[in-house]
Amino acid sequence: MAYRFNENDQFDHEILTALGSVWRHGADVGEVLATSAAVSDAGGETWFWTWAALGRRVREQGEKSAARGRSATARDAFLRAAGYFGLALVGVESCEDPRTRLCEVFGEHRDCFDRFARAWDPPAERVAIPYGGGTLPGYLMSPPGRPGPLSTVIVNNGSDGTVSSAWTLLGAPAVARGHRALLFDGPGQQSMLFEHGVTFRPDWEKVVTPVVDFLSARSDVDAGRIALAGISQAGYWVPRALAFEHRIAAAVADPGVVDVAESWWRHLGPELRGLWDSGDRDTFDQVVREALEADPALAAMWRRRARPYGVDSPYDLLAEVARYDVTAVARRITTPLLITEPEGENFWPGASRRLYDALPGPKALVCFTEAEGAHLHCEPMGRALFEQRVFDWLDARLAAGPPD
Repeated sequence: MAYRFNENDQFDHEILTALGSVWRHGADVGEVLATSAAVSDAGGETWFWTWAALGRRVREQGEKSAARGRSATARDAFLRAAGYFGLALVGVESCEDPRTRLCEVFGEHRDCFDRFARAWDPPAERVAIPYGGGTLPGYLMSPPGRPGPLSTVIVNNGSDGTVSSAWTLLGAPAVARGHRALLFDGPGQQSMLFEHGVTFRPDWEKVVTPVVDFLSARSDVDAGRIALAGISQAGYWVPRALAFEHRIAAAVADPGVVDVAESWWRHLGPELRGLWDSGDRDTFDQVVREALEADPALAAMWRRRARPYGVDSPYDLLAEVARYDVTAVARRITTPLLITEPEGENFWPGASRRLYDALPGPKALVCFTEAEGAHLHCEPMGRALFEQRVFDWLDARLAAGPPD
């Protein structure tokens, strides 16, 4: 499919993802295409303000509908507005005073998603999952007329995805099939990072196990039918957690990730990799920082990708990312795991197959192709096909009877 909506690769992918979310009422085709045309060759700051303006217009429409008692219209408008505010945040690092802009628009994003969640039938439950000395915030979404106990899908977000995209990508299809869906922010994700300064950790079992503990203690959750499904970088976090947490009935990694750092080195190139391997920290940092100073767009992307790790030195950052590698523990995974393999995967090409080959237990590798319109990272434009293949497999393993 020869479609290109933006010169910036990340912005282009975000537009594809927004168009795919139309399948679950997360956007409107006309709104996305009209706004995309207005920012097709714009920089990050224009991108930020343009999508934020659309989010505010749609939110205002939702408020008017809510005031008139048009609950379905209002609910859908708040979900779309949340998604557009999330799109705006992709460009926030290009703005003056990005911290202030992030706090403002992230607050608007979450407010709109909260209003959508309250308007859901039945209304979502805001939850606080005990974690360490505090809690992880989340939303427990349920299908109508199903008091439980029900099978439940834990939706594990990626490195920088919003809760609204987690809903449209995995939460909504789970609920549509009669499961509960738990959306949550883990360390380094969204509110945990932006509002509390909590950064990523590689030992993700320390995150998933408290989530499973929380769900298992609830009377409306069938503790024997809890699934874990992850998007993007969660293709690492899901198998990492499964290597240690064995109460999960089935899991999905979209796509599979073995070594998170591969996505960084693909863009940095072999010369920088050789310099990093040499251990010359000062020279590596100097070279990278000079490159970032010469390219503001690259610098904005670097800050966005680096922020969840909480490491300033480029050399030390890559050393930290290198810890996110599932190779040493993959043989411990016994949970049935479905791994997607989209054609044209640009962050971790080949990793899905390598992860699949490393697994000793029940497994499935599901391919998505360009000919089907379901290629690229996380299948942004092939959501119906994704749901058919992935959730049919997952439903069979969460059913009360034996799987297909």
